[in-house]
This record gives sequence, structure tokens and C-alpha cells, in this order.
Amino acid sequence: MSYAAAIDQLSAMTPELYTQPGHARRKFSLDEIAILLAALGNPHHRFPSVLIAGTNGKGSTASTLASILQESGLRTGLYTSPHLTRPNERLRINGVEITDDAFAALYFSVHDTAQQLVLDAKLAQLPSFFETLTAMAFLHFAEAHIQIAVLEVGMGGRLDATNIVDPLLSVITDISLDHTEWLGSTVAAIAREKAGILRPNGTLVTLPQHPEANQALGEVATQLAVRGVSATPYMPSIPPSNADKPGEPYLVEALGAPIAVASPLHGEHQHRNIALAIAAAVELASTHGYPITPATIAKGIQQTRWPGRLERIINGGIPWIIDVAHNPAGAWALRSGLRDEFAESGEARPRTLIFSCLRDKPLAEMAQILFPLFDRVLFAPIHSARATPIADMLAAAEATGTPALALDSAAQAIDQARAAGGIVVISGSVYLVGEARSLLLAPCREGATRP
Repeated sequence: MSYAAAIDQLSAMTPELYTQPGHARRKFSLDEIAILLAALGNPHHRFPSVLIAGTNGKGSTASTLASILQESGLRTGLYTSPHLTRPNERLRINGVEITDDAFAALYFSVHDTAQQLVLDAKLAQLPSFFETLTAMAFLHFAEAHIQIAVLEVGMGGRLDATNIVDPLLSVITDISLDHTEWLGSTVAAIAREKAGILRPNGTLVTLPQHPEANQALGEVATQLAVRGVSATPYMPSIPPSNADKPGEPYLVEALGAPIAVASPLHGEHQHRNIALAIAAAVELASTHGYPITPATIAKGIQQTRWPGRLERIINGGIPWIIDVAHNPAGAWALRSGLRDEFAESGEARPRTLIFSCLRDKPLAEMAQILFPLFDRVLFAPIHSARATPIADMLAAAEATGTPALALDSAAQAIDQARAAGGIVVISGSVYLVGEARSLLLAPCREGATRP
């Protein structure tokens, strides 16, 4: 079967977080993924892994750690979500996406196995979109004989399909309110769900954060006799004045030597994600014997690639900044990261925001954080059953006093923004950022470059 057929079938699956009116929402359980993986030969038992959960920053942390491991000479698998453009992005080995042919072969292997399990009454239903991709990733990594995998949790932790592994390390990034319908309405409740990736007598790598999250994580860690590893020593002691500019180094000490941290990822908030990656790398070296050195840590950080996070693209002489901020914490990080960009561009240059979000996000709060920074907001539809209605977004803009206009497509919004000139930010939804990024970098778009 072809890659196109695999994508069509995946696209037809109802997203896990979308509940149709009159239908019960999907119940999450590790039992189903365990049955599926057992039928596939338990591929997740054939490689060691690091599991990373959190609300924001887990993708950046995962990609940085994977880059460090790759630069250390280890055949490294990286599983992340969601994707910006193609599902292939989620499955990488040494930074290289899975090929279309391999993707299709894995998809139909998982699908056919699951279908037989349903026919044999061993599974009550076919696996979800995320469960299918997770099983595919484990198979891909096992067949490629990787030496270690870095796995980003999809949502929560306790019942996430990735949590079927027995990780060498559990890493938890910053926790805030998101997916409250599924994970709980408080930071403490969400933290307890994230703490589901901890194992008895295991190791937790984290940083001090929201007091409620600290307390919840500490309680679970104590109950499980988990050893805590703080990434605080790998934070810059004095934030550099040019913290939002990529490539500008700051010094930390790791594995007994100074390291010049020079990440291509923008924003002061990335210091926390990088610190977590360094702490995890040091733990893998010192406790588990992986051949990681100060030099490979520094080079791995420098070689990290993680698009769509305060990413700057020059197209038609206009700076476009794209960022997947999709919750209030992400919106605050984006606002902070835009500070220097706006200072450099000056007040005279128009500022345009192209925005969309999913309807389960706190639109009013995100609007209050971001919209007043701009001269106008352009709303573009996104291809998701969970999309926020345009009328709701127009009302949110009106509440902030920000001029707004609804367009028929992301391409049309880009054309409108280009006509105005100045500086353009695209954010609010991974779906929107992925589509807009593809349009801006397409060969037919004259002068598209990435610094």
C-alpha cells in the first residue's frame, strides 16, 4: 500500500481530543497500547529511552537532548508531536525523518495487526491516531537498532501511549494549565498526571517551577522513592542581555568542564529547556555510562533544529516570526521573545499578527496577552474539527480594542500581511504555523530565507 493511502487512513481517524456531539469521548488506557505492542513483538523493549513530559518546552528539550546524543556518536531515535507539515516529522533517527515508503510499510503493519486483534476480540477498538504513530515509532526504532530514544509525551503522562516504556530518566518541563478538560482544572492536578511518567526508584530531571506543580511532583516522587536531579546548575547565572538572540553563548559547567551554550533556539524561556537537556545528558553519562562529553554537549546544543519556535523567516524583504504558542504560558513566552524584535523594528513599522486557535484553548486570555502588541490581527481558518469559530476570535479582538479582519485562508492572510509590510507574527495554533511555514518557504515564494 502507498504512502498516500496511509496518510488518507490516518487523516480519517477521529482525533483523540475531539468529542463529537452525542458520542462518548475516547477513554485513555495503557492496556490497549500494551496489547498492540505485544502483538508486534514488544519493540519498545528493544532500546533504552528517555521520557519527557510537561505543558510547554518538552519538544525543545527533547530535540536538544537528541542532538546531544547524536553528536556523542549514539544512534538516536526522536519521537515528537505534533508535526508542523507531515507526520513523518514525528519519527526521526539521527535527525533524519522516516521515508515515505518506510512510513507506509510501518503504518499498514500496525493497522493490519490491530485489525486482527479487533477481529479476535483482543482489542475493543482500533488504536487511535496517536497510539498508531507511537507503535510505528517503536517499530521504526527497534528495526533500525537505535542505541537510545528520546520520547516526547503527547498529552499528560500517566495514560499517554508513550508511557508504556520503562525510561532510564523521566524529564518534566514547565507545567501550566492546558488540556484542562482531560487533565484537570488546576496546576496541581495536571502535575500529578505528568508525574505518571515517574517510576519506583527511578530518576526525575526537572527545575523548580509553579509552587503547586513543585508540591505535586515532590509528593509523587517521595511516594515512589524517586531520585531528583535539578537542572538549576545548568541555567545561566546572569541572563545575558542578548538572551533572545540565537547563537550568543553563555557559560555553564557540566561533567567537570565549562561549556559555551550557544543554541539556535530563540527566547529566554529556552534556557530552561536547554538546562533540562544538559542535566539529562549529564545523568546519562555519569550514571548510565553513555559516551557524552562536555564537547559533545556543546556541539549538540549548537546543532539543535526545532522549527516553529520563535523562528524567523525573511520573505519578500519582510521578517516573519512563527511560533506555535497555543496556550497562555506559550503566549507569554512569545510576548517576551518579541520584546527585542519589536525594539529593533521601531514603532513606525506596522505590526501584524496572523492568528487562529483551537476551541478548547482560553482564547480570551491569549488575546489579552498578544493582541494589544499589534496594529491589527488577521484571522485565518485552520483545518481541524476543533477550530475556534472565526466569530469568536473577532469578538475576542474587539474586547481588546485591536482591529481585526477574517480571511478565507492562511495564504490570503499572508498576502494581506505582505501588502502592509512591517513585521508579521504567525501564532496560536500548530496547524496554522505549519501551513503558513510551508507557504513562506515554498520555492515559488520569492526570496524566502531562514537566517
